[in-house]
Amino acid sequence: MKLPMAPPDLVQLQRTLRPERVGEAMRRASMLVDGKYLHWDNLRHRQPPEGLTVEEWWFGTRFSRMFAREQLPLLDKAGHPFSFVYASPIREGLHRVDQSLGTTGPAPRSAPVQDLVDSHGKKYLLANSLMEEAIRSSQLEGASTTRAKAKDMIRARRPPEDKSERMILNNYAAMERIEQLAAQRLSPDVVFELHRLLTDGTLDDASKAGAFRVAGDDVVVELLNSTETAHTPPAAEELAERMLRLLAFANGETPAEWLHPVLRAVILHFMIGYDHPFVDGNGRVARALFYWAMLRHGYPLTKFLSISRVLREAPAQYARAYLYTETDGSDLTYFIDHQIQVIDRSVEALAEYVTQKVSATRQIEEELRSSSLNHRQIALLGHALRHPGFEYTVGSHETSHGVVNNTARADLAELVDLGLLFKSRAGRRHVFIAPRDLEERLRRLRSN
Repeated sequence: MKLPMAPPDLVQLQRTLRPERVGEAMRRASMLVDGKYLHWDNLRHRQPPEGLTVEEWWFGTRFSRMFAREQLPLLDKAGHPFSFVYASPIREGLHRVDQSLGTTGPAPRSAPVQDLVDSHGKKYLLANSLMEEAIRSSQLEGASTTRAKAKDMIRARRPPEDKSERMILNNYAAMERIEQLAAQRLSPDVVFELHRLLTDGTLDDASKAGAFRVAGDDVVVELLNSTETAHTPPAAEELAERMLRLLAFANGETPAEWLHPVLRAVILHFMIGYDHPFVDGNGRVARALFYWAMLRHGYPLTKFLSISRVLREAPAQYARAYLYTETDGSDLTYFIDHQIQVIDRSVEALAEYVTQKVSATRQIEEELRSSSLNHRQIALLGHALRHPGFEYTVGSHETSHGVVNNTARADLAELVDLGLLFKSRAGRRHVFIAPRDLEERLRRLRSN
């Protein structure tokens, strides 16, 4: 990718315009272009309103945004405050997130996300989403193993074979830890703990885990697929103070005015990437802290999403959202807008995944009705498909279907013989658990 073109300097631009043209630009332009919050790098390629040059159009657009900006207690490298605009795409996007992940009502989809999650077994979905986020977040920072191999490693709990697998396993451990940490206020110790978890065994210098970079650490952010420098983070000696300022923001101590919690989560994500406080693992820490903030502020369904999956589908857009903010007066609206779209797409992906799994389960159940299995066995298998890992007993099967002990035993024994259940002992009783690949086993059974 290429560096976006920085906007014309507003002061210099004003000096080149005649007073009547300044007034005309301010009268004709607005902060949005076709409903979008465009950066100069995009706007300059569009047709300006009739009678305006593209530079005049940008001047009016930028001026209207400047008066609407809300300043934040977070500073860029030059000591200027970051700010954002509550433009209509941002307000609408935050409302959608509240609908999808919060408690303000059902999302305008085919089924509310909460219902979809409940329909397919939270334990299974959580394990799957944690693995997906761990893999995708690590791949964004260079891990180069396949999803299938990585998932097998996590499920089998085998030791990682290389640095890529170590990164993924670390990320999985950190994502598991996030839900516990969400009960705590954010502190330097929590941030350092996450960094140690994420970088364990992957740094050239192990002493850098859980510690700020120092003056001798030359850290720059390069353009995607390039060696050109995209961002040089703040000086190492500023990091301690910058982190304390950021933690106060993340914990809701600043600013004094109320700020939407999703904005806090997104801006926390941005600032870790911008400050780059560590020699490595900054992106993973940033995304992990986004999850911390969302869970902390009452969005429990966030743990079922994988934002890194969406980010990895279009990494250039992710990088560009950072660069648009940095090149246009530290205007965070660009990054906020991008991340709201990422959350939207993550919600859609979750809904699509669960809907497909539920549909497949129903199809299998329907096809099983023509098999030699009885209705009780079919009902149990349908439940097992929606609730992987669920433990069944002879007693639970008796109660669920109102049959005698011998009938329940016979039902379960036949499913064990067919390889559709595993029999194990838990204390003094036997339990029956569906294998992880139950869906595949049922397909093979139907084809025989």
